[in-house]
Amino acid sequence: MRFLHLADLHFGKSLHGVSLLESCDQPVWAERFLALAEELRPDAVVIAGDVYDRGAPAPEAVELLSRFLTGLTDAGIPVLLIPGNHDSARRLAFGRELLSRQGLHIAGALTPPGKLDRVTLRDESGPVTFWLMPYVFPALVGEALKTDAPRDYGGAIRALLAAQEIDFSQRNVLVAHQNVTASGAEIERGGSESMIGGVGQVDYTVFDDFDYVALGHIHAAYPVGRQEVRYAGSPLCYHFNEVRQPVKGPLLVTLGEKGAPVEAAVQVIPPLHPLKPWTGSRDAVTALAQAVEPGAYVSITLTDQRITPEISESLRGLLERRGCTLLELNSAFREQEGADAGLTTRAVQERSLPELFSDFYRAKQDGTELSEGEQRLLEYAAELLSGAGDEARDEVLAARLLARAREDEA
Repeated sequence: MRFLHLADLHFGKSLHGVSLLESCDQPVWAERFLALAEELRPDAVVIAGDVYDRGAPAPEAVELLSRFLTGLTDAGIPVLLIPGNHDSARRLAFGRELLSRQGLHIAGALTPPGKLDRVTLRDESGPVTFWLMPYVFPALVGEALKTDAPRDYGGAIRALLAAQEIDFSQRNVLVAHQNVTASGAEIERGGSESMIGGVGQVDYTVFDDFDYVALGHIHAAYPVGRQEVRYAGSPLCYHFNEVRQPVKGPLLVTLGEKGAPVEAAVQVIPPLHPLKPWTGSRDAVTALAQAVEPGAYVSITLTDQRITPEISESLRGLLERRGCTLLELNSAFREQEGADAGLTTRAVQERSLPELFSDFYRAKQDGTELSEGEQRLLEYAAELLSGAGDEARDEVLAARLLARAREDEA
């Protein structure tokens, strides 16, 4: 069985004020993916969460996803989709029973009794069951199973999977949107992933019995712990730091008979506007700007001068003549002179919410650190916020946070 594994579309995202919908970056990528799918004719397309950039997406983002999914189903390609932490599971799953008849299978929110949606496809080697696990956290698992689920993410997900009726003598694929690590080790994250910051780690061994695990949440494509547990990465770079990550593109996964090695190969889809981050002297940056490929989005950090209106106008004009767009202009020289001003903008963007709050607390409390219980509560609050895609759940989230605080006090 061959299927395309992708994740973290983030339709509706903006990059430094540029709408990736209006700029055609995301629509062009979607068209190129549909052309690739028509060429490869996979048995399915698996989308591992974060199809939107926010829980209440703009109408244009909804229209793009509709065209994208319609293109796949019109081609007769089944689609299996789960909500991520940026999505509203309830909005995304609207009409899912009807849509499933057209080959579009969307996982609903996790609710009692905690049974995951599953879809079984067949090939010459027999059935393959895809288990669709939406983005979850321990309190949500506990509510769904109506039990005191473990507070750690790994234990909660083990309990959730144990509650399913899975025949591991057959082939099984799990689709999940979580922060999966190998022995707690994380790769370098891009700036658009700053909310993750070590929160909610799940060790890859939780998924040992699955033949393949299609992951979303991290924007780089790489295996975790073993070759069959993989992140597909985001389709485009959503932060200038992400250009340091491996090549972008969906994974073409080939699943043979039970026990056979699984193959996964990146299918490169070139972006409409590649990202070019430059750091150096004004002369060095000017030389790069004179030779850059047309259409690039550029970030510049000068190391030898402050930013002046004249410098800004000069660099911006030079790039515009090359058909490029300057999205970010910083000066490390200025930041070095003002080191006593605290964290730089770039440093702030690369730190997680719990880390930033811990720094703030330490500064306001004369170096006093958060207690272990306070740190756990802070991480739990950050995770609730990152998963709060449905504004109707605000009161529920607040109640969970208060209950957690009372549990820690007890």
